[in-house]
Amino acid sequence: MSTHVHLADQLCFSVYNVNRLFNKFYQEALSPYGLTYPQYLLLTALWEHDHQELRELGVTLHLSSNTLTPLVRRLAQSGWVNRTHPATDKRRLIVSLTDQARANEDPIHQTLADCLGHYALTLDDYREALALNEKLIAALNN
Repeated sequence: MSTHVHLADQLCFSVYNVNRLFNKFYQEALSPYGLTYPQYLLLTALWEHDHQELRELGVTLHLSSNTLTPLVRRLAQSGWVNRTHPATDKRRLIVSLTDQARANEDPIHQTLADCLGHYALTLDDYREALALNEKLIAALNN
């Protein structure tokens, strides 16, 4: 009896392909704003809760500071975020949205919704996929 598992039957390969396709989708949708997918995720975290410490963003995004620091630096250089060190503790870094970032939140979300609308995925499909993905994450984190 063969124990061979076909590549197409492996969940990890399917998740890998979904990740690759999501990256392509976001790259195309965010290009008018000059944003990358990781930059969009960081902005989304700040749109949910502005004025966060770098370490808080790292926890939220599951990113280490050596990955997050250049990401924040590039967003600051392009006018999306401000970086400030509190006078009481210069080791801390607070990341905040700029007016540019606040003004573009709704247009970016609308662009993404418009792009997603081109695919045959209903809102129920989306919610079902998200719920299953969250279940997988919880299982793999144990």
